Amino acid sequence: MENASFLNNIKQLSQSSLGTPILLLAMLAMMILPLPSIFLDILFTFNISLSIVVLLGCIYTRRPLEFSVFPTVLLVSTLMRLALNVASTRVVLLHGQQGTGAAGHVIQSFGEVVIGNNFAVGLVVFAILVIINFVVVTKGAGRISEVSARFTLDAMPGKQMAIDADLNAGVINQEEAKRRRAEVSEEADFYGAMDGASKFVRGDAIAGLLILFINVIGGIIIGVAQYRMSLGEASHTYAILTIGDGLVAQIPSLLLSTAAAIMVTRVNSAKDMGTQIFEQLFNHPRSLTVTGSIVGIMGLIPGMPHVSFLGIASIAIAGAYYIDKKNKAKAAMPIIEEKLEEPVEENEEFGWEDVQPVDVVGLEIGYRLINLVDKKQQGQLTSRIKGIRKKLSKELGFLIPSVHIRDNLQLAPNQYRITLMGVAVGEGTIEVNKELAINPGQVFGDIDGTKTKDPTFGLDAVWINPTQRDQAQSMGYTVVDPSTTIATHISQILQNYSSELLGHEEVQHLLDRLNESAPKLVEALTPNAMPLSTIVKILQSLLVEKIPIVDIRTIAESLIENASHSQNPDELVNQVRISLKRLVVQTINGNGKNITAVTLAPELEQILQQSIQMNDENHVGIEPSLADKIYGTLSQFSQQQENKSESAILLVSHAIRSQLAKFVRHSIPDLHVLSYNEIPDDKQVKIIGSIGN
Repeated sequence: MENASFLNNIKQLSQSSLGTPILLLAMLAMMILPLPSIFLDILFTFNISLSIVVLLGCIYTRRPLEFSVFPTVLLVSTLMRLALNVASTRVVLLHGQQGTGAAGHVIQSFGEVVIGNNFAVGLVVFAILVIINFVVVTKGAGRISEVSARFTLDAMPGKQMAIDADLNAGVINQEEAKRRRAEVSEEADFYGAMDGASKFVRGDAIAGLLILFINVIGGIIIGVAQYRMSLGEASHTYAILTIGDGLVAQIPSLLLSTAAAIMVTRVNSAKDMGTQIFEQLFNHPRSLTVTGSIVGIMGLIPGMPHVSFLGIASIAIAGAYYIDKKNKAKAAMPIIEEKLEEPVEENEEFGWEDVQPVDVVGLEIGYRLINLVDKKQQGQLTSRIKGIRKKLSKELGFLIPSVHIRDNLQLAPNQYRITLMGVAVGEGTIEVNKELAINPGQVFGDIDGTKTKDPTFGLDAVWINPTQRDQAQSMGYTVVDPSTTIATHISQILQNYSSELLGHEEVQHLLDRLNESAPKLVEALTPNAMPLSTIVKILQSLLVEKIPIVDIRTIAESLIENASHSQNPDELVNQVRISLKRLVVQTINGNGKNITAVTLAPELEQILQQSIQMNDENHVGIEPSLADKIYGTLSQFSQQQENKSESAILLVSHAIRSQLAKFVRHSIPDLHVLSYNEIPDDKQVKIIGSIGN
């Protein structure tokens, strides 16, 4: 049994943790121990093959993060190539006097066949490869890596805000939010690592150049001084070997440099690089037509190679004709089929079944927005609306009705409209193939695009191309796609009109569920204590004041306890709020121990209380100039609290709380009016001002 466990541990160790140490030991061995030429041939061939595999992996990768291990692969392959340079240098200097085949057939082939056994040509070819690698590819990739790393780090706060906005709107759940946050972190780590890995590639190009000169000079000295070779023979032999060795190393180095450049210039997309290039470069036939015409004119000039120029021109024009024909066929396809009303027979009678009930919540869309709800076209709006309904149902305490989506040909193609009981309550215009960059109030510049307004909150926004997303986020914009824009608008509408979505049917469902766990409580509540219609009004009033009704048991107990004293819904709402004071304060102020608030001056509070009594508690009657002064002071306080990301709370006496809340509800929606009785005992109140002094 112990032997089996030991063998199992050895097997797991060999599969998971021995690969890297073995590779490092192999590199160390190549640097220290002399290798036979056959081993060098195998390792050089493996190095070239590895470089090709890495390059193709970068080409076929859809998104850079799918190849997140690339910086490590780049480092390991660079170290292996340098170790091979050390090993091949040792063999060249030790056995170079034996001829050009002393360091293996790979180096010999590159030294004789590739450059024609001419070391002068070899030096030129090697110099050109180094210039291409060092000056063009590596330098450009390094610069892009630096910029990408900087913009990625700058964009992290904006991306986190976008994730939080989607989570708060119910567009995504906690698991999806965690996955996106991890992806943002991985993206920052990846581009940071690529910034460092590009320095390895640049250093490798410099090292290859230095190794070439060292090998040539050292080989000539060894050949002449130790092996009594003539200067010409030593120069030819060691130059061929060194150049062959350099070419064998520079070609994989150039391939990996190109792979690094491709990786840092990639744009996140669901398509590989070849598909993106073909679609974006050859999607417009006009460019091919103009190119074919210019090349054809050049081919007609006397003395020019007519076959090659006219052949390429013919291919370009034929390709343009094919693409144009394909695009016209695609555009001719009907975007939406209009359903014509069938003629009604004269003898046919209408019935109640022909009267369509009005949708509680509806979403009407123009025909260009249909792909947002079509799952066959990867439309995500339907699933996001479902997520919103699920989130709000849990938060508010009752089931949010379904949102019925239908196309409306009377709308503009890019327009949508949100309806409640058949009445429009919100609308907006969407750019389908673009994203909305919203200015939350603190951005670091302007971005190119179509200026507009966020349909949900009315903030300044810009429709931008998806390729500008990272740039916009780095400047502080919150960037959302079209589906998220509509879903956020629907979420805000559902929250604002939640009281109208709660009716007798929904309240009866709540009581039926409560009856399963507390039947005596429901029996004492209705119809004994009060009718169902009164309960509906009370629950609707709580939702109007942004108090969720998730704790229906406490609400029912409070109503039973106070029903004998009053049947006034406003007074019962006040009593229920006192019973739910922990939930009320948590909804407004979170879990913090301290509550920052302002109060009314005693003289002003007494005036308001007398006004309420004179008007039979129906409304607050305040002299206009005094009302304007109160509005101005409370608006200023609410704005100050919003700038500090804190809740604006006004503390008043229990007698005037309800009427004062109605007084400021529509003009200052972010101000919460609480009574002193609604403050839990474990909370500390900090009064920062008094209105009316």
